[in-house]
Amino acid sequence: MGKRNSQRKNAAILESDDDSSSVSSSDQMSVWGTEEVQLHKDSLLEQALDALYEKRGSTRERALASIIDAFNSSLQHGFLEKKFATLLHQCLNSIKRGSSKEISLASHAIGLLALTVGSGDDAHEILEDSITPFSRALKSRSDSSKISSLLECLAIITFVGGNGTEETERSMQIMWQVVNPKLSSNVVVFKPSTAVISAVVSAWSFLLTTMDGFSLNTMHWQESISYLSSLLDKDDRSVRIATGEALALIFEIGSVEKFCGEAKGSSDGLTQDGIKPREGFTHIQGLKGKIINQVRNLSAEAGGRGSAKKDLNSQRKLFRDILDFFENGYCPEITVKIGGESLQTSSWSELIQLNFLKRFLGGGFIKHMKGRNLGHFAVNLGDEEV
Repeated sequence: MGKRNSQRKNAAILESDDDSSSVSSSDQMSVWGTEEVQLHKDSLLEQALDALYEKRGSTRERALASIIDAFNSSLQHGFLEKKFATLLHQCLNSIKRGSSKEISLASHAIGLLALTVGSGDDAHEILEDSITPFSRALKSRSDSSKISSLLECLAIITFVGGNGTEETERSMQIMWQVVNPKLSSNVVVFKPSTAVISAVVSAWSFLLTTMDGFSLNTMHWQESISYLSSLLDKDDRSVRIATGEALALIFEIGSVEKFCGEAKGSSDGLTQDGIKPREGFTHIQGLKGKIINQVRNLSAEAGGRGSAKKDLNSQRKLFRDILDFFENGYCPEITVKIGGESLQTSSWSELIQLNFLKRFLGGGFIKHMKGRNLGHFAVNLGDEEV
């Protein structure tokens, strides 16, 4: 009974008028010191966490939105020391039983949770506990925004919490199944939307930045490159842009070239994946030539193709950069100011990481990056590296 009254109180707080709540919070902050303000924030987070137990979906959605706002505005390390496991498992419950909107919100909250705790045992726990419910949720493809949120979160929690190549490739394979499922008697043929395709390619590329090309299965690569080449012919500009970045990354890490040599100890003239070296070389050279021609055409594309014409110049610039990289080896450099420090990218891998994190964190990007060591921007988002 007491639990139910407490839940109703929490629900009422979450349903109260935003303006009055904002005024009340502002008045308190003008009186209290720093510690009192933090206690107040922790109390609001506690109330939002309790509201995740409510049966009403709209109440849980508001609670998740409040949690996301709190994690975007400041790093909630103190709160997570006490409530990490509870928050994770309540968010996972929302993934399992919630509406599309609730699943999207819970996915974003879990991603923020992983970025806040940083690499380590807690982040690995997030990944391992999430992998099964995420895999199941991704098979229910009724809503593009929900699928996109799940894919983004899976990328983030694997990026932060994955231990080694196998765990990263596991997540990449789950993503790939969304757009290219292995057909069987109980699989319904599903045509993914352009938004889902773009989300898959972006999330997959983000994880690929943490890999070296030689550790992935050759047959998977061959299929992936062929599929990505076909996506460059799609009408949707966001798909073409995400695909262009993915292909630039594949060329950068040298994945294409691994098809050219023979496997050691091969006695029948085949590589370790059953491909004759000469045939593999010819096939890859043909694909490379086709992709370079596609990139060249997109770098000079006229208007009228694709619905978002305002992005045409962005597409042209991106594909000019990709063409320059293919032909001359130059990668575009971007500098971002973070708390007085300059963060500069000098590779496609770093550029893809930076853009993905900026999109995911939105207004919380500076807050999450500030105060970390910016001297080594690469694959790790732990306390020591960015």
